[in-house]
Amino acid sequence: MTHSRYHAPLQDRSTDDDEDDDVKLPAFRRYESQGVIRQISYYLSGEIVDPIQYTDLLYTLRTASATDLIFLHLNTPGGNFDTGLQIINNIAASEAHVITILEARAYSMGALIFLAGDELIVHDTCQLMFHNYSSASVGKGNEQAAQVMASRKWFDKVMRNVCRPFLSDQELERISKGEDIWLDTDDIRRRLLHLQKGEPAVKPKDTRTKVKPVPVSASETDAAKPARSSRKSKPA
Repeated sequence: MTHSRYHAPLQDRSTDDDEDDDVKLPAFRRYESQGVIRQISYYLSGEIVDPIQYTDLLYTLRTASATDLIFLHLNTPGGNFDTGLQIINNIAASEAHVITILEARAYSMGALIFLAGDELIVHDTCQLMFHNYSSASVGKGNEQAAQVMASRKWFDKVMRNVCRPFLSDQELERISKGEDIWLDTDDIRRRLLHLQKGEPAVKPKDTRTKVKPVPVSASETDAAKPARSSRKSKPA
């Protein structure tokens, strides 16, 4: 078997280069991918009862992914504080985007659940109500007193964490003293709009005291008037 001492002649690449120059690249390229987005809706349409009744909701919040949307439709007079707080804590811990929708009324703990959403939606004729907690205690007098103090401290802390800045510190203080605060759709939307703009939800009222004018006598009035210089020259 013999081998040629000469290599194959090189091809002239000038023609290929010219052809490559004639190929125009696209101005953009399109790529597409598809993902699975789950939308799950829950309706809290009555009194909030014992936590055991909400394990399905709680488990869904805990195991949801970042691409999931969970809708909580609210029409509730409120109810069990422990249950509501557990729902709020699970909303905060959930990777899903949780949307709370006020569809009629949300009182007491229902109002707090509404404020806990990542996104808040309000229908045209709705109402929120915030008030102090109700409880009952048993045991010796000192035990009841300790329980009342601990419960009040706990409740005030929850209200500050959940309701601010939607409610002002002054409003939270009024609630702690026993006052109820009622808000309709216009009030709710106005506050949410202020917060979106980075403004306080409730603009502080002007507390400056108005000073009433003090009446003075005619002689005092004349004395208080500034002296006027005459434009006419005095005769020599």
